[in-house]
Amino acid sequence: MAEKLIQLDIVSPVKTVFSGKVTSITAPGELGGFQVLYRHAPMISSLKIGTIKIATEEGKTQYFAISSGILEVKENKCIVLADAVETQEEIDLARAEQALRRAEEILAAENQYHQKEVAKIEADRARNRIKLAKK
Repeated sequence: MAEKLIQLDIVSPVKTVFSGKVTSITAPGELGGFQVLYRHAPMISSLKIGTIKIATEEGKTQYFAISSGILEVKENKCIVLADAVETQEEIDLARAEQALRRAEEILAAENQYHQKEVAKIEADRARNRIKLAKK
């Protein structure tokens, strides 16, 4: 089985969140979710707010919340460059719920037109983090 592994690195601007061998990667592509397996064709894809799911060499499943980014696959090596990424364990549920409440208040306000697009993105990010934290 060792020969059917992919080297995966998940990196944000501030840290490397994961680096190791995996059997599969499931990612939230801008055009829909997709999975990367051993001998996947070379590709680059933009990523949207969502969850990256990996199956490790040891058979464990791990989840990561991302805000957006880019994924590249080439020669059984995959790198995820994420704007923001958290492991399931790193998510502060109370903080995510508070961020969702703030974003929803802005979205509900009549006079906050210039902030609504940012608030929509923040609400989506918070919902994603809450969903993963409760998994």
